[in-house]
Amino acid sequence: MRSKFKKTYKFAIKTSLFITLFITLLMGVFLYSFYTINWLILLVFSIICYVFAFLVIQFRVERFIYRRVKKIYDDLTLLESASLTRGPINTDMGTLTQEIDKFARDKKLEIETLKVRDQYRKEFFGNVSHELKTPLFTVQGYILTLLDGAMNDEKIREKYLTRASKGVERLVYIVNDLDMITKLEIGDLRLKIERFDIVEMVKNVFDMFEMRANKKKITLTFDIEYNKPILVNADKERIQQVLINLVVNSIKYGREKGTTEVSIENLIKNKVIVRITDNGIGIGKPHLSRLFERFYRVDKSGSRSEGGSGLGLSIVKHIIEAHDEKIYVESEFGVGSEFSFTLEKAK
Repeated sequence: MRSKFKKTYKFAIKTSLFITLFITLLMGVFLYSFYTINWLILLVFSIICYVFAFLVIQFRVERFIYRRVKKIYDDLTLLESASLTRGPINTDMGTLTQEIDKFARDKKLEIETLKVRDQYRKEFFGNVSHELKTPLFTVQGYILTLLDGAMNDEKIREKYLTRASKGVERLVYIVNDLDMITKLEIGDLRLKIERFDIVEMVKNVFDMFEMRANKKKITLTFDIEYNKPILVNADKERIQQVLINLVVNSIKYGREKGTTEVSIENLIKNKVIVRITDNGIGIGKPHLSRLFERFYRVDKSGSRSEGGSGLGLSIVKHIIEAHDEKIYVESEFGVGSEFSFTLEKAK
């Protein structure tokens, strides 16, 4: 840090004036008592006294204060206070107080943010542990049962090995999803941008999950009939993954005989917005802000029975943000949900 600092003269001016008046008064009394008062000499003496007092106070006392104030600045610099190190050091106590108050407020906000992140980190590791522990214990239980003698029964052996295989598949699914999120977050997963028809892609996703939707008598439909293709520029494979996650969720949490409706609208000149709307169970407002967090579940008890890694919506958000686009959610408990995201329209 440079030794440059802002000067303040008010203290030196006022203090020098008081000292000069006092000394001049004493000098006047002394001359009056023992000599004849020469007003010119007294005036010159006052001026010299004032200048001398001002210089001593301004440069010596301020330097004394500066060294202590600089210590404060240096201590705060150790705490990475960028706001205090940008400008010159100020020896004015009022300004210094304001700067330290601002520093304290910023640090308080930073501490609160770190507390929130720490809480999120604890929840995340707890959720990872729980998500991995469930299929691990399932696989371990079936294998131990087989080793304890059940392996000799052909029917039990086949059934337990099949269930253990499903547990391993779930573990692989969770690990793959975590790996994808990590790559998306650090920018290691490269997007292959290409031109494709988003209407055709939605139709393909509908075909993929038609049987699952029929089990709950849910209708997969467009809001209108799209006779012409709507071309977009994006990573075709990743956007299909986004649509799959959102459509599967709408079926998973949809009502019997409900609907999942997709609409594609022009947003602005070079953007389209894709909306996936259902009339399912909906999501309460307290959960909306955390909906895209990893492993966050609205229904802590029943959602695991529906399967999934708990990472689907987090992956969706990261894929859309990797395209420099936005994703939105609107939902009302008991009414339904609407997830929407933007894409760049192809020319």
